[in-house]
Amino acid sequence: MPRLLVFQHVPYEILGTLNPLFKRSGFRIRYVNFGRHPDAQPSLEGYDGLVVLGGPMSVYETKKYPYLTTELHLIEEAIQKDIPVLGVCLGAQLIAKALGARVTKSGEKEIGWHDVSRTHEAKKDPVVGHFRDSEKIFQWHGDTFDTPKEAVHLASSQTCSNQAFRYGKRVYGFQFHLEVDEPMIERWLKTPSFKNELESLGGNVTADKIRKETKSYIHRLTVLSQRCFGEFSQLFGIQTKFQRLPSR
Repeated sequence: MPRLLVFQHVPYEILGTLNPLFKRSGFRIRYVNFGRHPDAQPSLEGYDGLVVLGGPMSVYETKKYPYLTTELHLIEEAIQKDIPVLGVCLGAQLIAKALGARVTKSGEKEIGWHDVSRTHEAKKDPVVGHFRDSEKIFQWHGDTFDTPKEAVHLASSQTCSNQAFRYGKRVYGFQFHLEVDEPMIERWLKTPSFKNELESLGGNVTADKIRKETKSYIHRLTVLSQRCFGEFSQLFGIQTKFQRLPSR
């Protein structure tokens, strides 16, 4: 039975659609919630993979959030041990930083549903090869990263050129949120810090707009998440059991 370590930063950024997929595949999951336990010193010993979730903090805020340094060291160790690593949003930025890439504020925040285009290399990638040339993917971030040296650039958007990368064969960073479902998005829209961030955009993006677009795009996102995360799970050397949803 594979064991998975998950780094969490805030209660409302969770595994989402990844959770039932991993559980159906027989994973034992342990969360380390750095938001609740900032002094935690987890070990990778006995774990077969690592998932690093998102959060509102920035990679370069290590003085304010010292546990980010702890995470960076553990990500480096996981990469050296060649165990599967997946980073989502902040998690992807932490992986990029651990690999020596630059992480900075983005010129423009991406919040809501945005077009994400796959690169030529992505067509051959086992995890994101299911992407069409362009997909509507959910976003919520204000930082961006450079694609690390020796990593494969997998996706881009008009606002953020580095949306996804693969390092080696078993390390993936996704700037976008492939793991969200409709209840999770609704929870974010009702979270005070997220509501304040939406209001700061001056009406360009609203909760009502996001809700309306979610109705249109969530089914396809669920199809992508099941296929992509199903393929990622097979990097552990097991056969993943997941229900294929019809694409539309």
